[in-house]
Amino acid sequence: MTPEKEWELIRNERAPFLGVGASGALRLVLLFGSAAVALALVLTPVAENFTRSQVASWNGLDFTSTGSIGKRSGYTIRRSVMQAPGEVCIIRNDGLRNGAC
Repeated sequence: MTPEKEWELIRNERAPFLGVGASGALRLVLLFGSAAVALALVLTPVAENFTRSQVASWNGLDFTSTGSIGKRSGYTIRRSVMQAPGEVCIIRNDGLRNGAC
């Protein structure tokens, strides 16, 4: 027997691992999965640039920053929608008022 004929005998005896239909389904899943990953890699920066430009075009954003104060001093910050942007009223523990009160 020639080696080619021996190989044909062995190949015919082995059954496919998942069957003929399963390998086609596996290829289809891999195709669409890789397409979804590629689409996500492309669309993520595009969406980020779009939202960044949209947020930058909004007017009147309140950029609040935080800080720390000593433990013995305290104050209250009052803001009103009727005040101009950036104006605040600071009331200290001793009743002293600063800003646009």
